[in-house]
Amino acid sequence: QVPLVESGGGSVQAGGSVRLSCVASAYAYSSYCMAWFRQAPGKEREGVVFMISSTGSTLYGAKVNGRAALSRDDAANTLYLQIDNLKPEDTAMYYCAADSDYTCGMFDPREYNYWGQGTQVTVSS
Repeated sequence: QVPLVESGGGSVQAGGSVRLSCVASAYAYSSYCMAWFRQAPGKEREGVVFMISSTGSTLYGAKVNGRAALSRDDAANTLYLQIDNLKPEDTAMYYCAADSDYTCGMFDPREYNYWGQGTQVTVSS
């Protein structure tokens, strides 16, 4: 079973919103920490938000802080990421990730051991 499957990306005009979904397998969803990352062409993968699963505590990256909201549906093993007021610089492949270790990898992608295939978000001006 694929651990994480993202969906919801697409082409959006600047100022619009996008809601991404990440459906997780049971073992991935039980990870200590889950996160969304994004990667634009030619750039490093960067953290958008991470969540400590047991408490629901979240931390957003500076570039999306105030525009993004993470939510979850535990019954469906699904994580959602909504980003409002999209900007062209939000254009990237967005990935869902899970860190099953006993500490959270936070915004270090090397610490995450489960990844989805990504969903593309393209924001036009």
